[in-house]
Amino acid sequence: MKFPKRYVIVLLTFICTNVCYIERVGFSIAYTVAADAIGVNQANKGMILSMFYYGYVLSQIPGGWAAQRIGGRRVLLLSFVLWSLICGLIPLDPKREVILVLSRLFVGVAQGFIFPAIHTVLAQWVPPQERSRSVSLTTSGMYLGAAGGMLFFPSLVKHMGAQSVFFVEAVLGVAWSVIWLKFSSEPPRTDLPKVSMPKVASREKIKAQAGGVVAPRTVKIPWRRIIFSLPVWAIVVNNFTFHYALYVLMNWLPTYFELGLQLSLQDMGSSKMLPYFNMFIFSNIGGVVADHLITRRILSITKTRKLLNTIGFVVSAVALMALPLFRTPSGTVLCSSISLGFLALGRAGFAVNHMDVAPKFAGIVMGVSNTAGTLAGIVGVGLTGSILEGAKASNMDLTNSETWKTVFFVPGYLCIFSSIIFLIFSTGEKIFE
Repeated sequence: MKFPKRYVIVLLTFICTNVCYIERVGFSIAYTVAADAIGVNQANKGMILSMFYYGYVLSQIPGGWAAQRIGGRRVLLLSFVLWSLICGLIPLDPKREVILVLSRLFVGVAQGFIFPAIHTVLAQWVPPQERSRSVSLTTSGMYLGAAGGMLFFPSLVKHMGAQSVFFVEAVLGVAWSVIWLKFSSEPPRTDLPKVSMPKVASREKIKAQAGGVVAPRTVKIPWRRIIFSLPVWAIVVNNFTFHYALYVLMNWLPTYFELGLQLSLQDMGSSKMLPYFNMFIFSNIGGVVADHLITRRILSITKTRKLLNTIGFVVSAVALMALPLFRTPSGTVLCSSISLGFLALGRAGFAVNHMDVAPKFAGIVMGVSNTAGTLAGIVGVGLTGSILEGAKASNMDLTNSETWKTVFFVPGYLCIFSSIIFLIFSTGEKIFE
């Protein structure tokens, strides 16, 4: 049997997101160790860690536009080559703040093109009945990458130094670029699953049943309708909250282990990767469950999205607010694993919804949505640093759970609020032709 090319594309996008998050977690770990070694304060750490997201937010909507106009395949390749070169050439020195700020800014700009381009590619290749699990598999690469980074990079930093992380990331980025250039291609319509229909059928009907392929590049983008659409805003709000919680945990969990629990990451063994590995598992569970509910007609697309989004975000909120109450490594790992795992489950709700409401403009809607998600990184990562530095200024001990409650309660409350918004305003129906 011929292995469908769309499966190759989905696998390559899975590896793509994997490598991206290896880079993000790797920088967080390497920089935290290097900065703590010379006594950089928490506010400055937060500024450097959040600088990636300033660059990232600048390129989300341009990324969707570029993918629409010149093709997601080309945009993915160019963005990967750019950030890989930056990682390979820039030194990691916490004393050289200007260079670090500029490098993280440009890495953020380069990676900002990736997810809008991925959604454009997947909307071209993947038919509706496979979207949930395809998007879930692709995005689960983020979590597997984060898990791998948390597992291997602390030891790499300990034995080879912080700069070695940048070298590994650059090699991975270049390797993926070569593989993508060799094995990816523009989508021929014949690769999409055959549909049962009369031999004489209109081209429009074939396109519609084949999966709502992205609009031709000459089609006018309905910017006004997208910006003022309540279902789009439901996606935007949930994307913001998802990334607020994810980025706060990704960037500050190492600090919480080191300062809040007085525990070295190197001493934690494989347990430190469990929260992200759990995201990988739950993301794929969510995708399979969603496609099962939809294809078996157990629930409509709208009800499926709302059900999984609500379960994911509400359970995650409870776990986030319970996290600072546990003062043991096992309790912290358990809470963070449940929180991130169910957030990933919720992606089968809001994250796939881009292609439900606008299959022809999925990259554009993803660009708008991911702009909000990136702003969450800027706000959440920077605000957390300010909260902790303010606590220190008030003579509060960073080993005290009360100091960390605000850090984890804010994303917990946001999860509850966002799930309500999605329940009220979201839809699984196509609203942009």
